[in-house]
Amino acid sequence: MTVRLNDARILMYSHDSFGLGHLRRCRTIAHALVEDYRGLNVLIISGATIAGAFDYRARVDFVKIPSVIKLRNGEYTSLDQHIDLQETLKMRRSIIYHTAESFQPDIFIVDKEPMGLRGEVEETLTYLKSRSTKLVIGLRDVMDAPQLLEAEWKRNDVLNKIERFYDHVWVYGPPDFHDPLSGLDVPPGVREKTEFVGFLQRSKTRGDNPNRHEEDYILVTTGGGGDGSELIDDVIRAYKFDRSLTQKALVVLGPYMPTEQRQKFAANVADIPQMEIIDFDNRMEDLVAGAQGVVSMGGYNTVCEILSFDKPALVVPRIVPREEQLIRASRASELGLFDMLSPEEAENPELMAKALKALLKRPPPSANGRNMKLDGLENISRRVAEWLQPDDTPNVISATA
Repeated sequence: MTVRLNDARILMYSHDSFGLGHLRRCRTIAHALVEDYRGLNVLIISGATIAGAFDYRARVDFVKIPSVIKLRNGEYTSLDQHIDLQETLKMRRSIIYHTAESFQPDIFIVDKEPMGLRGEVEETLTYLKSRSTKLVIGLRDVMDAPQLLEAEWKRNDVLNKIERFYDHVWVYGPPDFHDPLSGLDVPPGVREKTEFVGFLQRSKTRGDNPNRHEEDYILVTTGGGGDGSELIDDVIRAYKFDRSLTQKALVVLGPYMPTEQRQKFAANVADIPQMEIIDFDNRMEDLVAGAQGVVSMGGYNTVCEILSFDKPALVVPRIVPREEQLIRASRASELGLFDMLSPEEAENPELMAKALKALLKRPPPSANGRNMKLDGLENISRRVAEWLQPDDTPNVISATA
């Protein structure tokens, strides 16, 4: 039953320096919550350059902070080359703080980066904690290889700060899939606050949105596209190598793929009638739902979509600068959820062609008999209700009342 929460407010933070994963995860949670609770308002703070390219449901809005780009070597730079990085970070910090001060949220949910980009939310956390706002850090099922994550977090004393600031730690995955904090020296207080809420289920978008790509197709997606050119190269080479590979492939480049790379791919597929390339679609859920199979790099959101729509999948994970995708893909492959090729294997056009053909015959993830529940949104909704409904519930009423 949908209930009404009068003027309840949730603020979410998504640093978004590379790709679309953080914003899409926040948006998914926000949409689920406003659907469950009328009267609830969600505001997302995002650094994504294309935050405005997505549709947002009523009572979900976003505040755009100046964009910072993460380079392949792991360093950051301002999107606007004319503005110094430190100046950009100062502006972001100020906007985040004053947004929280004006919005006065009941709950603040931070995505993945506990202290924000370069510590930019710490001041806001201090302020909101003094106002008894419920503070939540949401972590992916996989963060990075333990030795890499530990080194990064030790430099900034992150685990102790999580213990100090946050009331709850949500892991967006089931406990039997992967523990993002495994291999770290985690304070008991952080463990006590940690809850594995489950994978975040996806659904097709609402409204009149017929799939423009009616034919059977394999979907090839690289997420944001900033680091996906190798995978697309591998698929194109496989189609050129094995002309008996006749299955249509719909390739989504992603909004962050450089223009010269887009032009190169367009030229490369000119003689491959089975391949269609599009730049971006803000309703990726619908494209995954309509596909016969999915070829991807194994980012969190795409894996949730693969599992939600029960699609056969081939994953070629990125292995630098983070090992997140490699760990996730290896674990899912071990569980029989989908097939995996290493980047080196995928570069071999014969191997890739065979893998693409095998994808069409592969059973869906559900066929392995494992119960991979996607109940993260339900569990989050239940927690939010517990926190926001006052004990006497005088102003919590049924939406149908």
